[in-house]
Amino acid sequence: MEIETGVWIAVSLVILYLTWQTVSPVLSPLIVAATLAYILYPVHERLSLKIGNRWSVFLLTGLLTIFSFLFILGFALWINDVKYSLADYVETFFGWLLGLNLPSGIYDLLHRLSYAIEERFNEYVLGYTYSLPTLALQVIVMVFAFYGALINAKAIKDEVYALLPPSREELAMKLINSAAGTLHHLLRGWLLVSVGKGVVLSVLFYLLGISDAGGSIAAGILVVVLELLPVLGGWAVWVASAVYLFKSGLYGKALVMGILGFALISPLPDIALSKKLEKKKWGVNALVSLVGIFGGYIAFGFVGIIIGPVSISLLITLLEEWKRAKGAKWKTA
Repeated sequence: MEIETGVWIAVSLVILYLTWQTVSPVLSPLIVAATLAYILYPVHERLSLKIGNRWSVFLLTGLLTIFSFLFILGFALWINDVKYSLADYVETFFGWLLGLNLPSGIYDLLHRLSYAIEERFNEYVLGYTYSLPTLALQVIVMVFAFYGALINAKAIKDEVYALLPPSREELAMKLINSAAGTLHHLLRGWLLVSVGKGVVLSVLFYLLGISDAGGSIAAGILVVVLELLPVLGGWAVWVASAVYLFKSGLYGKALVMGILGFALISPLPDIALSKKLEKKKWGVNALVSLVGIFGGYIAFGFVGIIIGPVSISLLITLLEEWKRAKGAKWKTA
């Protein structure tokens, strides 16, 4: 019996190893596909009522395919401009931030963070610039995974719940709810709104002639990053650009940037959406979210923006459950 158990354990480990080796090269597009499916699932539900489940999935997958093709095209055309512009923006921003009278610990942290962000971004750019076929393959995997996740969403949900161990079902449900809550506020809250702000600012940069296409995209990316930071946000970019236009004698463009930046980027959208986003009710507090997002990015790349906060929220849930169990044990002792 022990020999048979040992054989099955060995076989299981071999299968897990082979599965991991197969999946790991495309893990990032799979995570991105699952993330997009999660974000767009409410849209899919509404569309399904009007055109049916399968046609809704086809429509959303078709739109994703078009945007993915445009992304590859834009990546090939503008990535070098984006890289140099973003590096310049980040260097300027962190140079200003590090020039403030900050405590030594915070100064060292920001210095390391600025270096890590630039280093990781350069790794991604260099990795894909010289291997566009790899990027195209990952995009294809993402599109097909998105289709499969969306069309089988209910079956996947039922399968996950069916796998919950009966003896630990309560804890498993808490973990699922914790991850779902963090994902909801992170993806449908911060990420969706921040990307929208980044797109608006990129368009304004380009239309007002502040920068070329690559520089405008880089400015939009910087807005998304700054939206992570407490106090700072997208307003820092549009205010700086409005001041730049004003000093250049372009008073009309400076006024347009100021009005549209205030109304469409920050702070007006934050005020209007504050109750809906419920930023103070994240599954983890703002500081832990910040650590999770940046730490996850440095450790895992762009998908770490999702992995980091979720993993920390799960850890906090486990710690709370452990404290509750210990408290109950002491009461009964």
